[in-house]
Amino acid sequence: MVRVITLNVNGIRSAATKGFYQWLARQRADFVCLQELRANVEQLDSKLFYPRRFHCYYKSAEKKGYSGVALYSLAVPDKIITAYGDSEFDQEGRYIEGCFGDLSVVSVYAPSGSSGDARQQAKYRFLKSFMKHLQGLKRKRRRYIICGDINIAHKEIDLKNWRANRKNSGFLDEERQWLDTLFSKVGYCDAFRRVCPAAEQYTWWSNRGRAWEKNVGWRIDYQLTSSPSLIPKSARIYKAQRFSDHAPLIMDYRLDAQHRFRR
Repeated sequence: MVRVITLNVNGIRSAATKGFYQWLARQRADFVCLQELRANVEQLDSKLFYPRRFHCYYKSAEKKGYSGVALYSLAVPDKIITAYGDSEFDQEGRYIEGCFGDLSVVSVYAPSGSSGDARQQAKYRFLKSFMKHLQGLKRKRRRYIICGDINIAHKEIDLKNWRANRKNSGFLDEERQWLDTLFSKVGYCDAFRRVCPAAEQYTWWSNRGRAWEKNVGWRIDYQLTSSPSLIPKSARIYKAQRFSDHAPLIMDYRLDAQHRFRR
């Protein structure tokens, strides 16, 4: 069994002060994907940010205090890739991939369009180029677990107030259709929904209006799998502690005999 955790930390140093690393040490994770670090690598000079037993890799944005992704693994990677091929977004630190035998684990952070039309248009550009990348990955003889904050709620079940948000970024028809295409035509799987079809399963809550207390949330953090041989056995969203405005998504997979990687 392989355990994969993904979390948008909304500032890795902030999450650290809220007990994230103490919690992580107890989780028996094989892979950890983090997004929205909001820190450059040189600012992460404490041993805290390089937890024991993990091999830790960071990709920061060129802009200070912005974006950034990370990948921790128990396995020794054959290769680390820190760009997917679009210079506009690669410089924002939105992608990191670890290659482990025939398995790749990716941490990705999609742009949010909620701050205005300019950023929404940037989000559409990202979705277009990232779809091409995902299509290319499907043609490779590899398996992929792609984790991260996609900033889209797919179905009405994936956010509390869906009627009021039909014209808001994160639940726009064009965004949701992007996920429809990814799942129905390109062939990726929303691994969480394979094992957890229940309602009111959210991973992000606004800081306004006591949304966390009332569980008025959105499910915008995903683990996407490229192959039926990546079999999710369990999934849970951890809410007992709060490290960020997002919650950790924890999934266990059974990997078939094709998957081999060094520890």
